Amino acid sequence: MQVNKPLTLRRNFSWTFIGNAVYAACQWGMLVLLAKLGSPEMVGQFTLGLAVTAPVIMFTNLQLRVVQATDAKKQYIFSDYLGLRLIGSGLALVIIATITLLAGYQWETSVVILLVGLAKAFEAISDVFYGLLQQHERMDRIALSLMIKGPLSLLLLGIGVYISGNIVWGVVGLVCAWAIVLLTYDIRNGALILNQVSQVQPRWHLATLAKLVPLALPLGLVMMLISLNTNIPRYFIEHYLGENRLGIFAAISYLMVAEQMIVSALADSAVPRLAKYYANQNSAAFRMLLFKLGAVNALIGGAGVVVALVAGKEVLTLLYRPEYAQYTEVFTLLMIGAAINYTFACLGYGRTAARYFLIQVPLSFLVTSSSTLACFWLIPNQGLRGAAIALIIAAIVEAGSNLCVLLHAFKRISPPFNKKDKNYEGK
Repeated sequence: MQVNKPLTLRRNFSWTFIGNAVYAACQWGMLVLLAKLGSPEMVGQFTLGLAVTAPVIMFTNLQLRVVQATDAKKQYIFSDYLGLRLIGSGLALVIIATITLLAGYQWETSVVILLVGLAKAFEAISDVFYGLLQQHERMDRIALSLMIKGPLSLLLLGIGVYISGNIVWGVVGLVCAWAIVLLTYDIRNGALILNQVSQVQPRWHLATLAKLVPLALPLGLVMMLISLNTNIPRYFIEHYLGENRLGIFAAISYLMVAEQMIVSALADSAVPRLAKYYANQNSAAFRMLLFKLGAVNALIGGAGVVVALVAGKEVLTLLYRPEYAQYTEVFTLLMIGAAINYTFACLGYGRTAARYFLIQVPLSFLVTSSSTLACFWLIPNQGLRGAAIALIIAAIVEAGSNLCVLLHAFKRISPPFNKKDKNYEGK
């Protein structure tokens, strides 16, 4: 089988959609399982673990997968990306341990946070192999990895919780699942793509890292801010309302995953193609693909709002417990915020494909700041409803900022195009 032969955009999307669908369903299944076997507090502990570790992991990952996928000129080899990712993952574990120690969480909550951090470190290493596969437009291999990882994660987490009645042993199962997939499947795929096992080894060439880190650092900062923007409401909820309400909010908000998996599949499949269009100055193709992505995403987001309005109470009662159904208004507001995000997500794809990395830092800081201020103002007075409104405000700010950047990117691929523009390749 020719592993290095790229698949068509349609096949890549199909594989990515299926893989993301299975994985997202299993991730959502974890919350459902915790809600059914445990309590909202248990869901809250797990959610807090994700909320504390995600921004750190996002920052130290430096979004290398995107840098790989858009590296149309092959400026760096895979060993460089792997070496940098290993350094980042080790640093992330140290930072997570420090935050957990200083925050003074209860013992059980602290252990959950540390274990989630370890699981995410394994996931981060798998992600750099995904970047290699995405660069070669072999999304089928990524999809198969996700289709193995998702059910295995759900199974081992469920066994741990069911046998022990404790979230700690459930997360131990999650760690084992992600480690097994990395060691037995993802590394093997990398070796097949590169044709030589030796090329799967990390490389720490200081001169190369000195160039790669500044290129990727803005994206790391951006992803940290994006993660903070998602998790800031959770920090405020945990502080003001407690782990019970945090668990309820997390369970409801995760219902957006059904739409997110489609949007992510479109993004992962389209970004390499968009990067090639932009590098080749194919303005018409670049614009048309973005328009199609935006139109599809708008339909997806609108469908979610309709479901929440028509059958929100029934959906929450069926999937969780009756106590969740009293938050149908929160569910509807969250779906409205998601619809705004999805509709204008194509602007972010175009911005990244054009390799506008550095400008993303202040724009993401603007979005995060708006979310923080909204949460500080709304959550103490309006509870979970205020958290949902804060996410809508952040989505509107993000859409406006991305539009401004993309308008500038359009000008740069309209004749005359100056390849020596200092903003190209990482600005």
